[in-house]
This record gives sequence, C-alpha cells and structure tokens, in this order.
Amino acid sequence: MILRLIAVALMVGSALPLQAQTPTPASSPAYPTRPLTMVVPFAPGGIADITGRPLAQAMSRILGQPIVIENRPGAGGGVGMVHVTRQRADGYTILMALSSILTIPEADRANGRQPTYQMNQFTPVALVSADPTVLLVRADSPWKSVGDLIRDARERSGKITYSSSGIYGTLHVAIEMLAQSGGAKLLHVPFGGGGPAMSALLGGQVEVTAQAPGVASPHVKSGKVRMLGSWGAQRLKAFPDVPTMREAGYEAEFYIWSGVFAPAGLPADVLGRLRGAVRDAVGDETFRKAMATMETPILHLQGAEFDAFLARDGKRLAEVIRRMGPLE
Repeated sequence: MILRLIAVALMVGSALPLQAQTPTPASSPAYPTRPLTMVVPFAPGGIADITGRPLAQAMSRILGQPIVIENRPGAGGGVGMVHVTRQRADGYTILMALSSILTIPEADRANGRQPTYQMNQFTPVALVSADPTVLLVRADSPWKSVGDLIRDARERSGKITYSSSGIYGTLHVAIEMLAQSGGAKLLHVPFGGGGPAMSALLGGQVEVTAQAPGVASPHVKSGKVRMLGSWGAQRLKAFPDVPTMREAGYEAEFYIWSGVFAPAGLPADVLGRLRGAVRDAVGDETFRKAMATMETPILHLQGAEFDAFLARDGKRLAEVIRRMGPLE
C-alpha cells in the first residue's frame, strides 16, 4: 500500500507543469546597493584630491551609499587611470581625472610607445571644474614677473628647476607651453601629484611650479609664495593684480579641469544615475562652499557638451605634446 502511494505521488509530481516548479526570479535592486570607489590618480593635496573629496561626500548623500577615495598616484596620473580601465563597468568604480587624461596617450605616441590606454576605454560622466593654472615662485625669489623668469631661463638654459605632478601631466604641460612660447628651457623635476609638487617649492627643492589656484591660494595669502601669472583667458577674480600669460606677452592658455569618468561600457541607467548625482552634487551648498574656499570655478558639462569639450581640449593639448617630443 505504501509503495502504491509513493508511486502515485511521484506520478503527480512529474505531471506538474515545469513553469509551476520554477521560482520566479526577483527583480534586480536599483543601483547603487553598495559603496563606490572614487579613484584619484594623484597623491593627496593636489587639485584632483581636494576637488574629489567634497564631490564624493555630496554624491554619497545623493546616492545613499559611501564613496571611498582611493589615491593611486604615479606616471602623471597614468597609474590610476589605467587601473580604472581594468575595472568592471558597473558604476562602482569611478575616476576623478584632470586634463592629463588627454595628454598621456599623446605622450606615449610621442615616445614611440603603444598608448597605455585610449580615451574610448572610458565613459565620460561629467565635467566638474576648470581652473586656469598659475605660475608660482617662493617669496624670496629674484623674479618679480613672468618676463623676469623667462629672460633668466633663456640666459641660463636648463638651469632653473620646476616641479610638476608628473611627466606629461597637467603642470608639466602648462610650463612647457609657456617655455615654448618664450623660447626658454627649464629643468623639469616630476613628483607624484600637485601636493608634493607644491611642497617641493615650499621646501626649496625647486625654484618654480605651476598649480591650480585652489592649491596655491593659501600659500600666496600666507606670504610664502609669489604668483607671477596665470594661464587663463582673463585675470582671476581672487587675484586681479596677477596678469595672464597673454598680457605678459606669451601665447599660453591652459586649464586644469577636473571631471568624472567610469570604465567604458557603463549601462545607460547607471550612467544616468551617476550624471544625475554629479549634477546635484555640484549644486550642493557644502560642495559649492568648498570650491569657493579654494577659489575654484565650477564648470558642469555632461553628455554631448562634455564630449565636445574633450575633443577641443584634446586637439589643443596634442599639439603641445608633439612639440615637446620624446622625453623618456
């Protein structure tokens, strides 16, 4: 009797439709469901770091998840940028990049190497800021103007030292652009980011540096350094007495801009969520106060406008890199 009941039960079970035996999959939870990582490809203290941290805090509040800052300095930002290209395109790894993201592939080509990455390996999310670079010397420096420095650099070719955030990085390219215009040559001393490059000037390791105004401002106000000029199209509102390079007689215009990128192939819904978070973050009062304290102008672009911005700036910077030629 028991065997007959078991047989009947098995027959009934096998007769059940397959659909009734298969559980219905649950819908995927909305992004993000866990913390994000923001890679800053420079050492702490530079413009990417001091912009990325308040931006990450504002985005964390908007997305409802923590955003952890991960500094990965080296090779003018190249180490951190390559790292991001190797991460999953799921929105959990984002990059706070500077304009050097455009120069590094060109620098590889100038040195006869296969580029370590291509721009099509990134998804541009949004532009955050655009700072005209400023030229700095210590307060005890003999140079009182850009002209003084360039004339001395012509007479003592390759003797005057300057620090940068790395070979072909933003600060390196800015000073080389000025040197090309002035027919001068200075001695480049690369560091792992804008913060160490600033420390090198303050510590007397080098004689000149270029920086974003946000990094330079506290040291100018403290009287430790002197600002000779800016690479902007117009004078800085915070430093109206400082001439632009064009006013000083040099064809040199350069901006350290910062933008958020992600690995290529980011799903459209995730990209939309990130763009919305950046848009809301740059309007956040706490973030805007942080940028105002650093005297860094916010410039928010996304989508087609950001793509067009990258194309224009990439073309201009590539010309400077080609003139610089192989350096390694």
